[in-house]
Amino acid sequence: MRSRFTAFVGKLPDYLLATWHPSTRPETLSLEDSPDWSSLQVLGSTQSADQGTVHFRALYRQGGGWGFLEENSDFLMEEGRWYYLHGETREGQIKPGRNDPCPCSSGKKYKACCLT
Repeated sequence: MRSRFTAFVGKLPDYLLATWHPSTRPETLSLEDSPDWSSLQVLGSTQSADQGTVHFRALYRQGGGWGFLEENSDFLMEEGRWYYLHGETREGQIKPGRNDPCPCSSGKKYKACCLT
């Protein structure tokens, strides 16, 4: 999951397609309208033989605000490699307070970092 998130950050569609299971993989993938991803939190994971799930939340900045994508992803292992199958997603906005930690993961308060 972390390597796929890194590929989204780096806008590497070839890697994402290579790690997507052929049974659910799209023919092409464009990341032109992808937001500026900030951080990834893995909230949980399970594994049973050659199947696994990952529950994660990814934060992003788009325009003047912050949002999140939360997903329960299903993976399948074949020949020693994990492949993404599909996921159930939900998105929302984040409205940090001035004294909250900044969503950019700088470790600073929002008011001293990304508050514009």
